[in-house]
Amino acid sequence: MSSQAMTPREIFVRSLRREPTPRVAVGSATSIVTTDLMHRVGVFFPEAHLDAEKMADLAEAGHTVLGFDNVMPLFSVWHESAAMGCPVNWGDRNHMPTCGEHLCGDVTQRVNIPRDLLSREPCAVPLEALRILRRRLGDGVAILGKVFGPWTLAYHIYGIQEFLMATILDPDSVKRIMEDLLELTILFGRAQIDAGVDGLTVGDHCTRDLCSPDAYRQFLVETHQRLHEQLECPLVLHICGDTSDRLGMICTTGVECFHFDSAVPTPLARELADERLALMGGSSNYRITREGSPETIRADVAEKLQQHIDIVGPECAVPLDAPYQNLVTLAEEAKKQSQGVENG
Repeated sequence: MSSQAMTPREIFVRSLRREPTPRVAVGSATSIVTTDLMHRVGVFFPEAHLDAEKMADLAEAGHTVLGFDNVMPLFSVWHESAAMGCPVNWGDRNHMPTCGEHLCGDVTQRVNIPRDLLSREPCAVPLEALRILRRRLGDGVAILGKVFGPWTLAYHIYGIQEFLMATILDPDSVKRIMEDLLELTILFGRAQIDAGVDGLTVGDHCTRDLCSPDAYRQFLVETHQRLHEQLECPLVLHICGDTSDRLGMICTTGVECFHFDSAVPTPLARELADERLALMGGSSNYRITREGSPETIRADVAEKLQQHIDIVGPECAVPLDAPYQNLVTLAEEAKKQSQGVENG
């Protein structure tokens, strides 16, 4: 089986399901944008969050400049929340978007999803960017969309401290919030599927320092199972930080792939994921993406291949001050080292 017989799209999508491919896939479930990549493309934040053509141009560089097998145009964590009314500062070429205010003062307040949510700019722009990318890339390159799970959305809408305190003091309100916001995740996810994505990143910030194993079991296992059931495409669950105490539970959710953090050593991630779960990422954004040399990148890729990581790439959203050339080197090394060795 030669690499010429499969397009990057086929290699990436098959790797999400741990199916055989002629080389390892290379890609990311999160933002690959760096300041120097913005200069290379001539598209900058904040416009790349708010203009569909510019968003598509910058996302396309993930393939045309970096050499990844997929593109993913939602560079921020704030699209759904901004469409709900959170006052987001969309950043600039040196800063990611931020928001310091919350919509609800306490967890007893209900949220109502606006009927026109998908036509509001923060949702409408990435949906149009996904359609543009599908037209441009055809069947050649994989396109990932991105949604955030209800746990993360609750941080945005209620505030991290307020919400996490409620998991102990008012778990019934937390369950209601999760139910309400699950609808938002599904609505935006299905719209992205309709726009032509090959899969969806589901970002949910339920790492060990914010969510105990018991809380993951109580509030999130079923939620992530339901997302898998109701979003009819491959899902890539992304959780930052050390997830070694919940990877076994993640395996039961049915999601196809887990985008893991370098806080989990690669051999341990592969052991805990077993054969049930494809693994993506794991390359440190600091040691490799920002500070890496050709030698350290080469060694990192070799480790990923030795441990049968399915999709080589950065662990999370790439730091804006990283040199994009390190991502180019990562992609080149992954393809070179795995060429002719069947994966899956």
